[in-house]
Amino acid sequence: MELMAGIKQLIPNSWKHRMKIWMGKVDMPTIVKGDQVLISPTAVIECRGGGNISIGNETEILDGVLLLTYGGNITIGARCSINAYTVIYGHGNTTIGDDVLIAGHCMIIPNQHVFTSKEIPIRLQGNSSKGIMIENDVWIGHGCSILDGVHIGTGAVIGAGSVVTKDVQDFAVVGGVPAELIRMR
Repeated sequence: MELMAGIKQLIPNSWKHRMKIWMGKVDMPTIVKGDQVLISPTAVIECRGGGNISIGNETEILDGVLLLTYGGNITIGARCSINAYTVIYGHGNTTIGDDVLIAGHCMIIPNQHVFTSKEIPIRLQGNSSKGIMIENDVWIGHGCSILDGVHIGTGAVIGAGSVVTKDVQDFAVVGGVPAELIRMR
């Protein structure tokens, strides 16, 4: 009896969804990869809640990497290396240029919780998603966190274990928690 009720619910919803697709009212998430892309069989690449993923030519996605859109887009340029157990979310859009090296165990999170009210639990206050932009020829060291709203300039180097909370200029070497300028390249 419960199975039939579940099937009856599923059929109309499925039909409505198909009609929306046919009428062009639903954006279908897509994953596009270029030529000679290496993706580990243990990597998870999913368009959750919509959004798209684009991976450029000759890019490597290694073991345990998570690429999850959560309604935003993830764009990765050509000849990039995303190393083991790095997590990249798409909420507010994440754009990674060409020739970017991202070491293992990094977190790239273009989303943050709103917590302005003391009366409302943080989990009920919603999120803010400004997005993250990582330009060409950037090296992000092991275990870094890149937070929402950050723009990392061309040729920048982010030291291992850093938490990047603000923009990084072109050819800057930064490190620490929070990441600060160490020197220019």
